[in-house]
Amino acid sequence: MTSIVRTLLVAAALSLSATAAWAAASNMPTQYQPDPALKTESIGQLRARVSQACTVIQARLQSEASEASLSRACECYAGRTMRSLSPDEVQAYRDTGVFNDSARQKALAALDACKLPRPQI
Repeated sequence: MTSIVRTLLVAAALSLSATAAWAAASNMPTQYQPDPALKTESIGQLRARVSQACTVIQARLQSEASEASLSRACECYAGRTMRSLSPDEVQAYRDTGVFNDSARQKALAALDACKLPRPQI
């Protein structure tokens, strides 16, 4: 499950477009370079990226759901996740474009709290 969750979180750091987010969710490139904008974006902007990627990926996971119908739950997920991160975890996310192990656990807890399904292996 860890690789799927990592991939989900990589998608959050990638493009906000559905195509890029889904491509990132399917396979993390070996030479992945995080978006340089991560270094200077506010927590609110980072939260918006995470929320947008969530809606794209959850819509794919829940084939019956539209991105619009998932907006509220993904905002819940992104908000809970970003609020729970320590300054070091946020910095690691900015540096790498993915959540580290401790942040990943917090993201999984946020998925559960917001009643979103966890990606399956």
